[in-house]
Amino acid sequence: MKTCTKCGASEVIIEKKHSGQRFCQDCFIQGAQLKILKDIRKYKLIEKGDKVLVALSGGKDSVMVLDILNSLYERNIIDMAAVTIDEGIKGYREDGVRIARDHARRLGIEHNVVTFKDSFDTTLDDIMASSSERGACTYCGVFRRWILNREARDMGATKIATGHNLDDETQAILMNYLEGNIENLTRIGPKTSSRSEKFTVKIKPLREIPEKEVALYALARGLEVHFAGCPYASDSFRGEVGQFIKQLSRNHPTIMYSTLRGFDKLKPVIKKEFAKEFDVGLCMQCGEPSAHELCRACTFCSELDTE
Repeated sequence: MKTCTKCGASEVIIEKKHSGQRFCQDCFIQGAQLKILKDIRKYKLIEKGDKVLVALSGGKDSVMVLDILNSLYERNIIDMAAVTIDEGIKGYREDGVRIARDHARRLGIEHNVVTFKDSFDTTLDDIMASSSERGACTYCGVFRRWILNREARDMGATKIATGHNLDDETQAILMNYLEGNIENLTRIGPKTSSRSEKFTVKIKPLREIPEKEVALYALARGLEVHFAGCPYASDSFRGEVGQFIKQLSRNHPTIMYSTLRGFDKLKPVIKKEFAKEFDVGLCMQCGEPSAHELCRACTFCSELDTE
């Protein structure tokens, strides 16, 4: 009978193929928490006194981030708030918003729900029903970043914590390489340093945690999460790359870790050669920070108005 590698308990809930370790429920939960807190210290993601705004969708990743950071919040190391973005995806987003509200209320933290409709006078469903040639993820990513930065400033946050996990990060590395977006590669990492004080620094506490372990953590902790996937994600390039990496991982269980480690070694060289500096001003239309007369969100809105 296989037993927990750490405590010897017989009720094992996970065996990590990349390391050969097996863990019972309690040891798995404790190990995941210690790993993430260690990464927060290692990469200096959070400093004492920070107010961290959690991008809380209600899904497994953001709920795990909230759960981990709550341990710092309860010890008065940080202040914490949350924002939930409703993109306007009928039949999908409603449950996530409810779950996010419940978690924020349970922890007693400040929480805002912001909609695409209120911010941009449209929804993702409306956009994708139009004749636009851009993919859903392109619009969603730009609009979400715009909202997060504005909410962080309005709520006095010093950091924005997102739920990007190991799968997400390796997908982003491979996607940008395949598309030749070398400049985008220079911005991938555990901590996105801002080119300007007008942008709030973003952090990824789950960057080295595989997606399946995030899901298991939520179940082991008894955390209510929204497990449904975005209906637009499967048709995206990211979705295709994600499936490719999962197929590779079946026979090569360390592939995501080696991809991440290799990239982190290369990044300083890539950044030195390809990183560009931009003068960041204010968008003439919305007043948010932008390297051009119009920020990308306002550019997209203008394009949609003319279609």
